[in-house]
Amino acid sequence: MSTTPLTLAEVNDLSRDEFVAALGPLFEGSPWIAAATWLAGPFAGVEQLHQALCATMYAAPVDQQVALIQAHPDLAGKAAIAGELTAESAREQSSAGLSKLAPDEFATFTQRNQAYRETFGFPFVICAREHDATSILEQFAARLEHTRDREITTALDEIAKIARLRLHDAVRE
Repeated sequence: MSTTPLTLAEVNDLSRDEFVAALGPLFEGSPWIAAATWLAGPFAGVEQLHQALCATMYAAPVDQQVALIQAHPDLAGKAAIAGELTAESAREQSSAGLSKLAPDEFATFTQRNQAYRETFGFPFVICAREHDATSILEQFAARLEHTRDREITTALDEIAKIARLRLHDAVRE
């Protein structure tokens, strides 16, 4: 995403391809959300734009929603170690202190990531900018008790939070 925020007026003037290029990264590895939402414009405000993007996400078939969840990296996982996170994910994980875990904390994250993936078939997704390492570990424990359907809904709700924060970084009224 651009480092200089676009104005809402600029967003409303973007072609479909430009809209997808600018807002596709709001949803990890899933530019289809921006592509499908472009037709809903012009948008009266950033919040209306966020609602339209999330409406596209929530209206998608479950298999597409799960693919969106699966596009997210594990927290403090292999992609982070290898430096393969998107710039947005790297910033978000760093803001939660996940780039500075002690070896025992890293081992706990690795174990929880594995248990979560084995239980649900997709990575644990949380809005890292609203948490720190301790609260994320607490959420791991609580959410491992959920049903798969409930966890799909919870993950999508967390993705909506992530997208809202990324959108406010990318677009201003």
